[in-house]
Amino acid sequence: MKYMLLMSGTTRGVETYRAWSEGDIQRHFAELTRINASLKERGEFVATEGLAFPAEAKVVIASSPGSPQTDGVFPESKEFLLGYWIVDIDRAERAYEIAAEISAAPGPGGVPTQMPIEVRRIMSTRNQPL
Repeated sequence: MKYMLLMSGTTRGVETYRAWSEGDIQRHFAELTRINASLKERGEFVATEGLAFPAEAKVVIASSPGSPQTDGVFPESKEFLLGYWIVDIDRAERAYEIAAEISAAPGPGGVPTQMPIEVRRIMSTRNQPL
């Protein structure tokens, strides 16, 4: 079964990353790279991507056919998708283990970020809804 692990945050939260030291940033991304390599070795990795900062995000609806209407600047309290992983595993508990590992990636001073990671099963004809 495939699962998507979603990393979300607020504009204010994203701004705190800019205050991290270069060493803290390098340690954080080194851990995420290690996690990705481990998932690849186990044959569980499908994809991962980080997304552009929330300032570039827009919500689009069609105000009339072929005429997009976009939401303006988001308030700071609104959450944004920051990035995701897609994994192909045999049980939900494994997805939770991977999400916890990502959440524990080091932040400033090596302290785990404890970033909430939402785990969602990807629905397909292969894995029917509950």
